[in-house]
Formats: sequence, C-alpha cells, structure tokens
Amino acid sequence: MQTAGKEAIDISGESAATRRLYGIDEAVTRDYGTRCLIARRLVERGVRFVQIYNNGQSWDHHDHLASALPARCREIDRPMTALVLDLKSRGLLDSTLVHWGGEMGRLPVIQNDAGRDKIGRDHNTYGFSMWLAGGGIRGGYVHGATDEFGHHAVTDVVNHYDYHATLLHLFGMDASKLIYKRNGQAMTLTDRQEARVVKELLA
Repeated sequence: MQTAGKEAIDISGESAATRRLYGIDEAVTRDYGTRCLIARRLVERGVRFVQIYNNGQSWDHHDHLASALPARCREIDRPMTALVLDLKSRGLLDSTLVHWGGEMGRLPVIQNDAGRDKIGRDHNTYGFSMWLAGGGIRGGYVHGATDEFGHHAVTDVVNHYDYHATLLHLFGMDASKLIYKRNGQAMTLTDRQEARVVKELLA
C-alpha cells in the first residue's frame, strides 16, 4: 500500500471516457476530478483508507454563501458521482465504504447580515446530514430527520459514537472491544459511550 501512491497519481494511462466521466476535461471540475480519480486508483491498488480534500478546504461558508456554495458544488458534484459509479462498474463498491460528510452541519439561520452578498451560516452540531454508499450500506435509504427548521435531529437520531460503532461493525470490528490506552486511561473510538450499531443503515 505504501508504494501505491506514486503509481496511482499517474493518470496519463486513463481512457478519454474515464477522464470525461470525472470532469478532468473541464476547468471547473479538473482539480477535484483528478483527486477522485486518484482515490479510485488507490482503492484498486489495495489502499485501505483514502481521504479526499478539495482545493483550499473551502467549505466553511461563514460568509458569501449565495455565491460560494454553488461554486463548490459545481466543482465536486460531477467528480464525486463519477467516483461512486466508477467503483461500482469495477466491482469495488461492495468492498469500499464511501463516506461524504464533514465535521458538522450548518445552522438554519444567517450569519453576518452586513449585506445580502456577505450572508453566511455558522456551525451546527445538533442536526446535519452525510451520505454513504457501498461497503455494506443500505442503498436508496434516508435515515432520520431534523425538526422543521433543520436545527436539531429529532427522528432516529444517530450520535457520533453510534456512527463510529456502525463503521467499525462494517469493518469487522466490535467497538466495545476496541480499547487503547491514553494517559493511563482506557479509551475507545466511541468516547466510552454505550454506542449502538445502527442496523437500519445496513444492507
């Protein structure tokens, strides 16, 4: 796996159709499309964990939301769709869990009212979305809901430790038995909470 990186970043041998699929032939999607294609190449070479960042990590929209968010979506929507489709077409999606998400969501109210063009949204850790594909996840399923304002999760709430327990289950591990020592204390990836595997998410 450690030697796969150098080979994976050379996409010169990829077909024109694959390059079009990822949007590498268009300026707006070229950067993220290249990153997603390299991710697929790493996965097919046996790399077990791949994380994709967009250029500049530019999702923290505390201002200029009306222009910045659509611009980010134009950059990533096509490439991330291509990645899932490409993994599936190569028989890799069943054994690859794709997680799309971030550290938190966004509040349903505006931040910075110093003019319409500067409006943004602050962080929200009480209710936010992420999507998953492949790797034992139930397809075409939506789990949970927020209140009518999109502020707090209120239906089928999944805490971060439940989510971690579910991921570990998909990786073949029991979260309650995965214990490590830190500063003399027994620690877990589920914050020592009574985490549950969210079975509704499983295929």
